[in-house]
Amino acid sequence: MGTTTQLETVPEPKYWHLKTVLSEALDSEFSVGEILPNERDLAARFGVARATLRQALEQLELEGRLQRRRGVGTTVAPPRVGVAVGTEQHAWPGAAGDDWQTVDCAAAVPPAAVADALGTDREQPVHTVRRSRMTHGQPVAAELLYIPEASVPELSAIDTPSGAARARAVLRELQRLELESRENAVELGSARADDAKELDRLPGAPVLVVTTRYLAGGRTAAVSVATYRADTCRLTFGDSGAVEIHEGPERRAS
Repeated sequence: MGTTTQLETVPEPKYWHLKTVLSEALDSEFSVGEILPNERDLAARFGVARATLRQALEQLELEGRLQRRRGVGTTVAPPRVGVAVGTEQHAWPGAAGDDWQTVDCAAAVPPAAVADALGTDREQPVHTVRRSRMTHGQPVAAELLYIPEASVPELSAIDTPSGAARARAVLRELQRLELESRENAVELGSARADDAKELDRLPGAPVLVVTTRYLAGGRTAAVSVATYRADTCRLTFGDSGAVEIHEGPERRAS
């Protein structure tokens, strides 16, 4: 006689079933960019508690089917945009063909994990370059690039103003090093207040965080922490872009 595992006896959560029903409604009844009815009306239509509805809506947002927009409400999201990550394995940030735009540069103490990766003292400021990335006219990513003074030793001899000009000067100096390799790691996270503002999202919205270590001279020469909008981005890796990582199947609302 076969046995039944405990997992097999657990019923499907109500919000998960509702998510499927809502997803079908998005395909058949709504167009991309259309605003959904308010939570009270949706909950009444599907006969569920508003707490259950919110769970289903949050899951659909995580999967890129919905977007929460400030001052607008919840809208049907367009299909995700493919964004190449790390296709040029031997290129520094700011090199030719880089899709990022430099915004600012400041000396700041990095997060402890970044300082450990860089091999710097946790209280030691490093050059922190802020960059942004646009695709099809919309912001899709915000980046903080941490570069210790040891990686740009000649920078102090250069007359570098503040802001974006200084950021570009730091990146030019970084490119003097011979890049050995770079390592990418991706994890799902939630948008902090500053990232959310830059990406035109609400705080706590799902994001994809790509951390990149740039290695030169047998050490970590720079660390990038890039935050991508999980609702609109499909990250692609490799020179051909053949490997895609995304949350759930890509669908088009009709």
